[in-house]
Amino acid sequence: MASPRSRRESADYYRDRRRRKVCNFCVDKAESIDYKEVNRLRRYLSERAKIEPRRKTGTCARHQRMLTTALKRARHVSLLPYAPQHLRP
Repeated sequence: MASPRSRRESADYYRDRRRRKVCNFCVDKAESIDYKEVNRLRRYLSERAKIEPRRKTGTCARHQRMLTTALKRARHVSLLPYAPQHLRP
C-alpha cells in the first residue's frame, strides 16, 4: 500500500482536486442584490425551485444571505415560484 505522502506527491492528486468557485457577486462588486433581477436570480434556484447551497453556486457567505433575502422577496411578489409546478418553461 502506498503511503499518503507518495500519493500527494503524485500528479494524479493535484489533477483530481477541484478549483474553488468564485462568488459572481464579488467579481461584479455588487453592493446589493435586487429582487427584480429575475433572470439572474433564477440561476440560483434548482429544478425543484429550491435555493441552491453555497457549495454548489460558489457564492460567499455575505452574498448568499443577500441572495436568500432577494429570492424570498421575489417569491413573495410572485416573480419567482415557490413550488416546481409553478415554474415557467
